[in-house]
Amino acid sequence: MKQRSLILFVTIFLAGQFADCQGFLRVQGKQIVNEKNENVLLRGIGLGGWMLQEPYMFQLSEVAGNQTDIKSKISGLIGQKNCDEFYKRFLTNMITEKDIDALKKWGFNSVRLPMHYNLFTLPVDKEPVAGQNTWLEIGFKLTDNLLSWCRKYNIYLILDLHATSGGQGNDRPIADIDTLKPRLWQSEANQMKTVTLWKKLAERYKDEEWIGGYDLINETNYKLEGNAALKKLFAEITREIRKADKKHIIFIEGNQFANDFTGLTPPWDNNMVYSFHKYWNPTTLETIQKYLDMREKYDIPLWMGESGENTNEWFKAAVNLFETNNIGWSWWTIKKIGSESSLLTISRPAGWQKVIDYWAGKGPKPTVKEAKATFMDLAENVKFENCKINNGVIEALFGKK
Repeated sequence: MKQRSLILFVTIFLAGQFADCQGFLRVQGKQIVNEKNENVLLRGIGLGGWMLQEPYMFQLSEVAGNQTDIKSKISGLIGQKNCDEFYKRFLTNMITEKDIDALKKWGFNSVRLPMHYNLFTLPVDKEPVAGQNTWLEIGFKLTDNLLSWCRKYNIYLILDLHATSGGQGNDRPIADIDTLKPRLWQSEANQMKTVTLWKKLAERYKDEEWIGGYDLINETNYKLEGNAALKKLFAEITREIRKADKKHIIFIEGNQFANDFTGLTPPWDNNMVYSFHKYWNPTTLETIQKYLDMREKYDIPLWMGESGENTNEWFKAAVNLFETNNIGWSWWTIKKIGSESSLLTISRPAGWQKVIDYWAGKGPKPTVKEAKATFMDLAENVKFENCKINNGVIEALFGKK
């Protein structure tokens, strides 16, 4: 009797543990479905500011053009060793299991990870042997940790290459672009590094059911005649991914900040989704009609991969627009300094303004001790437990009161 009771207990326990397990996501006509063939409406958040720091998220737009500028200014102020120490702690603290636990409780079922390629591999011009790829453990380790938490809380993780080798556009902050070096579209070496990185990721995560898919390139914003070069690179990445991974969805964004799909149709893979972004325009059906028409014509799902930076009223109306039309979404972003439009607000360190004033040429230089303390305070302030929860944003996204 005791043995039968134990078996029953274990069976019930395991059933509870895996009750939310839905299996790999895949495309079925105009829907994203799980292995039970159930329609899955992705409700996600972008983990902006973690692997790639856009200056505005940290109130640094006045003094830095991109992440490279930020790092250069920090190392110039406190030295490279202290800068490295700060970034190690920042990357450890910015996203933790507590963040993923909270996202699950609030109603999110997915996260979009904006990846900077330089956490995974060296820049082309820093490779010891031209044409080869040096792999860096830090990016993979951070992603593995995130995936383990997503697996624990039954949240899909969508990998998003937010900053490609060389940079995919003209917007410096978005892809941490160095304007003195060849862009992605000007360099075959940069393109090959991008393709090879995706192949590496696919080989590593091919059997992970809580990987929701691969968002190949974020917000290309570059003049490409008919988007032919973009289509060619997307197709090449797809071929390499499929050599290792036949299961995961591939998300394709248009040019011009994910909104121009000229030349990117029809679909070239049977497990593909078109992803558009939506910022600062009305929340009317007319604003997304061209995407709905594309979905209808090609019998392919849509995903709104990035939106936000607006009022809670706009958020509520936008989510209603998407969900009424069976379009999943991913909001932007999880954390920023001094912002009510993100899910969480990071507190400004006490010495933050002094650092900014110095960099802007408006104030005295902080001592190394003062400045290091300021940055280490920031690395503590980004922890979930030290951030302010913006309940109004959560209510707007999920209709909770």
